[in-house]
Amino acid sequence: MARIDRYILSQFMTLFGFFALVLVSVYWINRAVSLFEQLISDGQTALVVLEFTALTLPLVISVVLPIAAFTASAYGTNRLSSESELVAMQAAGMSPWRLARPVLVFGVLVALMVALLVHAVVPMARGRMADRQAEIAQNVTAQFLRAGAFQYPVKGVTLYIRDIASDGRLEDFFLEDARDPQNQTTYTATEALVVKTEAGPRLVLMHGMAQTLRVQADRQQLSITRFGELAYDLASLVQSDEARKRDLRAYSTMRLLNPDPQLLADTQSTADKALAEAHERLAKPLQSPIAAMLGFAMLLLGGFSRFGVWRQVIWAVVALIVVQFLSTAAENQVAQDASRWPLIYLPPLIGGLICAGILWIAARPRRLRRTPRPETAT
Repeated sequence: MARIDRYILSQFMTLFGFFALVLVSVYWINRAVSLFEQLISDGQTALVVLEFTALTLPLVISVVLPIAAFTASAYGTNRLSSESELVAMQAAGMSPWRLARPVLVFGVLVALMVALLVHAVVPMARGRMADRQAEIAQNVTAQFLRAGAFQYPVKGVTLYIRDIASDGRLEDFFLEDARDPQNQTTYTATEALVVKTEAGPRLVLMHGMAQTLRVQADRQQLSITRFGELAYDLASLVQSDEARKRDLRAYSTMRLLNPDPQLLADTQSTADKALAEAHERLAKPLQSPIAAMLGFAMLLLGGFSRFGVWRQVIWAVVALIVVQFLSTAAENQVAQDASRWPLIYLPPLIGGLICAGILWIAARPRRLRRTPRPETAT
């Protein structure tokens, strides 16, 4: 690699490290705040919150790196232009295609980082998070000890607790079980306790009543039963490991490219969806070279101006938004029909063509204005 290439690459990598650190911090803090509120309200400890926020970090980094590459490329090119270094390189005979070589190397390096994340680190983190969520879901107390909010543990069940006493008593308890439309039961009690037994967790209701509504073809019947104590089985409100569907994103790319029957059974998915997830991972690293080249090539358009290159920067941002919009549209199409997964590679292809077109325009020699010839006297 020539010295000028190493110089440009070192400039871009330094800026990339700075912008990546800033953007990851902003995205991660925003994600961690919502996760912190949710886990703390579920009764989890600070260590669990820290573990979950750390497991979300690889996904945040994989999303942010292409944006950081674009920002570093645009800012670095602008600085090279403002300090007349880019002008000196062009005056030395270096074409836009030649100047784009270190930028392409920079984009490929960022793409390798993204590929390492999306193919190895992110699936591993998602798998670990799924296992930890399964462990937490088995703790019934953590699921239901949330006062002042309506909760829906499973479909058709509504739960409400007014307050939780310091000794663990659930005050003013309400539970509606409407999973069977023909036989709906509503439990109310002044107090309730969660008791762990060998047969599973039990909910002991005290001083309340059970209202059962039976719906028949020609009439409705309501029966009310008052009780001093009533035991309710909580096992039906806790999803078992067998009933819990695993996420495709927690599996490796190789398994998704060749999905076996066990994987499809665990995820309750199809082979097309597994292939779509795998090819989405394969296409994601391609965003980084496209973003880096857009930030560089667009700033080569136009000549020197004392007002700066803000117009080129705006056009570069617009081009990046267009490519990202196409990527989102392709993902939506694949989500509707997984057999359309080849559409995932269309946005990077269009982005590459845009970069090539911009470099071709920048490499064309500017036409000199025709100067009028002096008239000769006859």
